[in-house]
Amino acid sequence: MKNAVLIACTAAFGFASLPVHAETPKTASAIFAGGCFWCIEKDFEKMVGVLEVESGYTAGGTRNPTYEAVSAGRTGHTEAVRVIYDPAKVSYPQLVEYFWRHIDPTVKDRQFCDAGTQYRSGIYWQNEDERKTAEASRDTLLKSRRFPVIYTELAAASEFWRAEEYHQDYYKKNPVRYNYYRASCGRDARVAEVWGEKK
Repeated sequence: MKNAVLIACTAAFGFASLPVHAETPKTASAIFAGGCFWCIEKDFEKMVGVLEVESGYTAGGTRNPTYEAVSAGRTGHTEAVRVIYDPAKVSYPQLVEYFWRHIDPTVKDRQFCDAGTQYRSGIYWQNEDERKTAEASRDTLLKSRRFPVIYTELAAASEFWRAEEYHQDYYKKNPVRYNYYRASCGRDARVAEVWGEKK
């Protein structure tokens, strides 16, 4: 509405050729899969500039997937998160870099103690800039020779299906069960081993 008023005013005073600058978007989204969505959701929610993280399913072929069907490997989806963030505080390249260091990219169709295509890791780009960023980031890792191969899937984003409500913020709703699962799954220990960094 503000832009429409500005255009009308400039036209009325003979300045119709003045450029109208688009406002910077206040929020943006990014889609990642890093094994159990409870865990990668918590990881991203600790990041400055991230406003919200939703657990869900993506990169599959079934409409309206349920947790039971996805976890049984019947839909082709992987557990994923949609990260809502403030581009003024954190950039997409920063999100990608952060993502890598919270997964194990050296394994195929699994993450930590969870096995199956429904736990494959992935970066699902939503535009050409995101595609270039994701591919360049992966290629840089490969050139560093830190990893001989990276199995993390890079693909165009398909529909993201929000998971059932009881999965959202699971680590807050069920802290004892969540902490037991995360520790017993060996997620943090393996990340530290892969990246040589303490979390």
